Amino acid sequence: MNRLPVSVFIIAKNEADRIPATIESVRDWVDEVIVIDSGSDDDTVQISAALGARVLFRAWTGYGEQKVYGESLCRQAWILNIDADEEISPALREEIIGLFRDGGAPTECVAYRLPVLPLYPFQASGHPWTVTNYPVRLYRKDCAGFSTSTVHDSVIVRAGKIGRLTGMLVHRSYRSLAHHVDKVNFYSSAQAEDLFRKGRNPSGLVLLLTPIFAFFKQFILRREFINGIDGVVVSYMYAFHRFIRVAKARERFRLDRMRDRGE
Repeated sequence: MNRLPVSVFIIAKNEADRIPATIESVRDWVDEVIVIDSGSDDDTVQISAALGARVLFRAWTGYGEQKVYGESLCRQAWILNIDADEEISPALREEIIGLFRDGGAPTECVAYRLPVLPLYPFQASGHPWTVTNYPVRLYRKDCAGFSTSTVHDSVIVRAGKIGRLTGMLVHRSYRSLAHHVDKVNFYSSAQAEDLFRKGRNPSGLVLLLTPIFAFFKQFILRREFINGIDGVVVSYMYAFHRFIRVAKARERFRLDRMRDRGE
């Protein structure tokens, strides 16, 4: 088949076990696949290159800056960004191909939101009811691009209409519950530091209520109840993440005050 005039870029570090599925979900129908590696000590670089990706190194400086750098490498006007733990589903692939039918390019919209389907290692398949995240991942680089935030990696659309696709972007974020805890520890530390820089010191009431409301949000509002006991596990993990984020921020403020007092 003819390749679409679309550049795909992926940021990665130590993703040798997951990045093959990511690259294979796009390599046969897009113009180029670029992997920006930030210092893997596994076979991520070799595997990505063997699968046809162009691999470059860039030292880690934060999510936003890493993705802005990825955009600068893309030669096509249209960019599709996916992470190393994500895959374009067959339905989403066909939907994107349809946008570029007959060698053309989308004209109605300058960016598209993709539904992200979370899939945990103990789940055989996800349920579309649990999709609550629709980030912009397919976009024209002259009209949109990632912000340089070190914590958040979101696309800012500067001008033009945003559409929404229906095919799923499958997100296999965690290799295991232990890996989930490791990622929560990493992300929550960065988020707590961000709260500290912004002067947002969580109160005792916030610490008390955050995990309660977070569990309710994930289990009921985000419909994890449809996954039964698996949904309970996922919801508790989400509540833990939200709690430890504010607990670390509170700790950061207290330690800073203690240093100021010379304690």
